[in-house]
Amino acid sequence: MIKFFLMVNKQGQTRLSKYYEHVDINKHTLLETEVVKRCLSRSNEQCSFIEYKDFKLIHRQYAALFIVVGVDDTETEMAIYEFIHNSVEVLDEYFSRVSELDKMFNLDKVHIILDEMVCRIVETNRERILAPLLILYVRNQAW
Repeated sequence: MIKFFLMVNKQGQTRLSKYYEHVDINKHTLLETEVVKRCLSRSNEQCSFIEYKDFKLIHRQYAALFIVVGVDDTETEMAIYEFIHNSVEVLDEYFSRVSELDKMFNLDKVHIILDEMVCRIVETNRERILAPLLILYVRNQAW
C-alpha cells in the first residue's frame, strides 16, 4: 500500500506531499525532512530503493525534481518505480512539458491526477486518469 507521495526539488523543499495514511501534522515535517535527506544524499549509481523504519522508500529523479514514494512491505519496488514514471508522463501530458511551477500553481489538479492513479488501484491508462480533469476544464470554459 502506498503511504505517501512526495515531490521535492534539489534544495530539499517539498513541492507536493500527498499522504494516503494518517500521519500527525506535526510529524509531516520531520518525516519529510528525514526522507528527503536520505534520498537526496544518494548518488545516481546507488539503488533507488531504501528501507526506512517500517516502510520502503522508492525515489526517482527527473531534472531538478525528486519523486519519493513511501510504501509498506507488500508493494513491489519495481511496480512503484514504474508508477512514478507513469505519473510523471501523465503530468507531462496534461501540462505540456510539466515544470516545478506548473505543480506549485496547479496543486489541485495534481492531487486529482494522483487520486485517480492511486485510489483507483493504481490506474495506468492516461485517458482514464485525465478524463475528470478534462471534464472540469470543458465546464470551466463553458462558463
